[in-house]
Amino acid sequence: MVKDTESPQQASSSSDQLPPCLVVLGMAGSGKTTFVQRLTSHLHSKRTFPYLINLDPAAGTVPFPANIDIRDTVDYKGVMKEYGLGPNGAILTCLNLLCTKFDQILSLLEKRDSSIPSIILDTPGQIEVFTWSVSGSIITGSLADKYPTIIAYVVDSARSTNPRTFMSNMLYACSILYRTKLPFFLVLNKSDVVSLGHFTCTHVLKYSPF
Repeated sequence: MVKDTESPQQASSSSDQLPPCLVVLGMAGSGKTTFVQRLTSHLHSKRTFPYLINLDPAAGTVPFPANIDIRDTVDYKGVMKEYGLGPNGAILTCLNLLCTKFDQILSLLEKRDSSIPSIILDTPGQIEVFTWSVSGSIITGSLADKYPTIIAYVVDSARSTNPRTFMSNMLYACSILYRTKLPFFLVLNKSDVVSLGHFTCTHVLKYSPF
């Protein structure tokens, strides 16, 4: 059974509108989890306490206070051993197992959606396991049917100094945009370690097609 944790701050807030849901996607190593952690820290500093969901069963540690954590429901290493799977296959199987109980997650959200300002989902490191799987589509679609859902696509700025890598990232972003058909925005992560003068996208986005 899927269980969640509730903070006193969430219990005391109120809203007549459904909370927006932010699904964080991005290539492996782009900094999705760090982005969620920093976003959560910023919101907490504003006395806003989002409802956090971790969907990465292979995460060693989760640096934010997840209300729902897939690791509490399925054992990633146990799945690998039981079914003789590799890392990606085990992550996909964990997501499939969670999907069989996703109605419970929706029920938990429905009970609390009047007392939470927003919902944030951190997805697995291997992006294709989530974006191109049936379980990923079910999770995203189920949330989008109930809540105003937005996709945040995290881009590794350091790697994007290479034009080929940047355009590959943009093509992948476009494929997700057209697959989900949801509001979509880019997060240029790790910009503090890249000189703005050498950042490819600042030049590419000046062209008229953009």
